[in-house]
Amino acid sequence: IIKAGGNYSNFDKANFGTDYLAGFHAGATVAFKITNNFLIQEEFLYSQQGAKITDGSLGAQNLKLSYMTVPFLLKYRTNSGFYVEGGAQVGIKLKEEVVGYNGSDFAKKIDGAAVGGIGYQSKIGLGIGARYVYGISKVGNFTGTTINNDFKNTNIQASIFYVF
Repeated sequence: IIKAGGNYSNFDKANFGTDYLAGFHAGATVAFKITNNFLIQEEFLYSQQGAKITDGSLGAQNLKLSYMTVPFLLKYRTNSGFYVEGGAQVGIKLKEEVVGYNGSDFAKKIDGAAVGGIGYQSKIGLGIGARYVYGISKVGNFTGTTINNDFKNTNIQASIFYVF
């Protein structure tokens, strides 16, 4: 399965002003059929996340974090092609773009999240999906600043995919 789409990400519980940042995700998935309707799905996605910083000590900027994400999902698909999915995701930070931060790493290398989504897959293998990813681990990898490091990633994803 190949998959690509758009991200709309932000930070939750940040003590500085943020707004949603647009990005994208792309990669491949592997699904293992348990029954005709239940599947276990694992994905390997490059995902651009982060937030638009609107105020605070970082100033106004687009804070971009790039991850290799690996969601592990339990998926229920109806006979008509509609599905719901849920599970966990691990993200490994590949790159960060933060202006005005002088530390070694602004964000932690590993990001954990809970995932839930819905979608439709046609009989010919073409599909669409929407997913919400809520961070359960802290993003910030710093101490001793006026910025609270307790904030978490949130991400809304819309995807198209094709099953071979």
